[in-house]
Amino acid sequence: MEHRIEQIKKQLHAQSYKLTPQREATVRVLLEREEDHLSAEDVYLLVKEKAPEIGLATVYRTLELLSELKIVDKINFGDGVSRYDLRKEGAEHFHHHLVCTECGSVEEIIEDLLGDVEKIVEKNWGFQVKDHRLTFHGICKQCQEAAVQSTTTS
Repeated sequence: MEHRIEQIKKQLHAQSYKLTPQREATVRVLLEREEDHLSAEDVYLLVKEKAPEIGLATVYRTLELLSELKIVDKINFGDGVSRYDLRKEGAEHFHHHLVCTECGSVEEIIEDLLGDVEKIVEKNWGFQVKDHRLTFHGICKQCQEAAVQSTTTS
């Protein structure tokens, strides 16, 4: 984790920002709960446990700054809640997600599946792609298995 904090500190410094104690507390929560896709309110509640003096507005500002600097990605899975996801170290693009419409689980796909699509878009439309996001909505393996079990036991 300390290596990642140091990397983020360098990214902030490169853009003339400092890793203040408030920002560091927010980043630490995101690192500790990286797989959870936390909302700003979730982050705030967890930061508050570590640093009770930090306010909600500070957490919001920090998340927005980290988002602008592409340290975190702000995502919405169609439920009206913005969530924050740390960009993987050295990642050129945002990673992809599988969102289960039954249980709400979110799974990450780290591999970049859209390299060829980007090339086609750039060639056919003359559009220079800077980033992309891909979210699949469907039914996860566990929910499918549960559905099969409930129909075989009925």
